[in-house]
Amino acid sequence: MQGGMTIRSQYTDNAAVFSVKRDPVGFEYAADRMADGGPKRHTVEDLLTVMARLRDPVSGCPWDVQQTFGTIAPYTIEEAYGVADAIAREDLDALKDELGDLLLQVVYHARMASEQKRFEFADVVDAITRKMIRRHPRVFANPKLKDGVLNAGLWQRIKAEERAGRGIEGEISRLDEVPIALPALTRAVKLQKRAAEVGFDWPSLSPVFAKAEEEIAELRAAISAGENGSDRDRATRVAEEFGDLLFVMANIARHLGIDPEASLRDANAKLTRQEHRSCARRGGPQARVLDARGNGPPLGRGQGHGVERLEVTPPRA
Repeated sequence: MQGGMTIRSQYTDNAAVFSVKRDPVGFEYAADRMADGGPKRHTVEDLLTVMARLRDPVSGCPWDVQQTFGTIAPYTIEEAYGVADAIAREDLDALKDELGDLLLQVVYHARMASEQKRFEFADVVDAITRKMIRRHPRVFANPKLKDGVLNAGLWQRIKAEERAGRGIEGEISRLDEVPIALPALTRAVKLQKRAAEVGFDWPSLSPVFAKAEEEIAELRAAISAGENGSDRDRATRVAEEFGDLLFVMANIARHLGIDPEASLRDANAKLTRQEHRSCARRGGPQARVLDARGNGPPLGRGQGHGVERLEVTPPRA
């Protein structure tokens, strides 16, 4: 192809063709085309090829080359929140883009693992496909299996076999399976749910409220005990008691079937809506709720998921 280059991915025998052009200031950019010159609809293989080029130590992007699992992990979490934000806003166009951003994170981590000769992207796909088949024997192995059979112990046996396959021998605490990196309120609910499955739970909501009142009293006592110890000791105890109170509040949310993270986001949005209405009544500046990417329509009723900050625009003179 005249004026272009052909790049062959190590993951596939298909060639990705890039037509190289130059912009007015001399930077090259790629207008992707099929070999016959028509528009190209990209595939996962093309994305793998793009990531391989970005990570090339000689001709790749310096920033991408420098990244590690640790430096990319925060972006992975951010992109997952971007997906949740698009879903909460019922914006399917944004969801398509956000899912692509999240897919890029998977490809990124797989590429770095490939460079260390640990695993490939294909291994990631194979592993999750096998897991889904293994965890759904009623669908893929024996349609006569009933849900009751899974609840009677088959599910735990499947999980034990998976742990053994990872080299983890013997029983482990169900709480150890809850990821540490989850948002604290979400992790608290999951820990409490796991504990409840083995009988470690209050039988109803009433004693949970009583526990919350107990924790509030202990927090008040910790705050009032400042003169009896050092400032550092007091701050440590207050923080600990406050954490206990938050943990109980997460338990109340679990008993009520409420997502505490979503409830807190809605409470945050409520404040921004109230402030916006107050500004409007005073003829003040207009406000918009912005998500993590700085996008968002004018603030309106029912908004709030994914809110990161409030942008205030002065009225026109």
